[in-house]
Amino acid sequence: MKKIIALSICILFLFSACQKKSKIEDTTTSDSAEEISFVTSDGIKIYGDLYEIDKTSPVILLFHQGGSNARAEYGSIIPRLVGKGFNILAIDQRMGGQIYGNYNRTLTTISDHSFGNPYTYCDAYNNLESALNFIISSGFTGNKIVWGSSYSASLAIQLASQNQDKINGVLAFSPASGGSMKNCLPDPYFETLKVPLLLLRPPNEMRNENVQAQFELAKVNGHQTYAAKYGVHGSSMLVSERVGNDVSETWQVVTTFLEEIR
Repeated sequence: MKKIIALSICILFLFSACQKKSKIEDTTTSDSAEEISFVTSDGIKIYGDLYEIDKTSPVILLFHQGGSNARAEYGSIIPRLVGKGFNILAIDQRMGGQIYGNYNRTLTTISDHSFGNPYTYCDAYNNLESALNFIISSGFTGNKIVWGSSYSASLAIQLASQNQDKINGVLAFSPASGGSMKNCLPDPYFETLKVPLLLLRPPNEMRNENVQAQFELAKVNGHQTYAAKYGVHGSSMLVSERVGNDVSETWQVVTTFLEEIR
């Protein structure tokens, strides 16, 4: 009888712990944010989360990689940025999915969202542009920083180059440049981009000759580059659980860059 009672107590304890863990994880994604939406120039309703400190503090616009969504990719990153005094807007672009869990809210409202319909990664540029316009029209007066991951890193560089009077800095994690990106490659913008740019890559990508050439081109045009000692593709190089190693050095590089342009 005593064994049965002890076992029941253990089960209740584990159930309670799981409930607490789930609640904590939820607060890092949406509980402290306002869910917002806006419509792009081609009629797509974009959903996102706005973490507002005040209208005068700097704003970071976070864009996820292909097959992903804002809450899953940036769930552990956002609290650190908010803690450093940054307003955050993190959106679900139309080109996304569930690779880190959660779901892409923007896609749930689109009946035909399959790749090649013929909406492409390059077409998602107006998602980023509309996010910038939303922040400006919402009255945020602090510096604007755009942050992209994989395909959105390439588009963030383009966005910064074409809006240099509105954007004060850009972080590009593993900017994609494959065949599907041929019409929106980031490299041509390195020369015209005059706002601060930090280009980051994990070690496995640095073995690619094209990536090495991209780094050199960025350096020639006065931009900052960083090859992480440990890392994985995109913004996930800042998440130790995904990297499987210490990411403090990468965070230090990112934090230093942000502080210089805030």
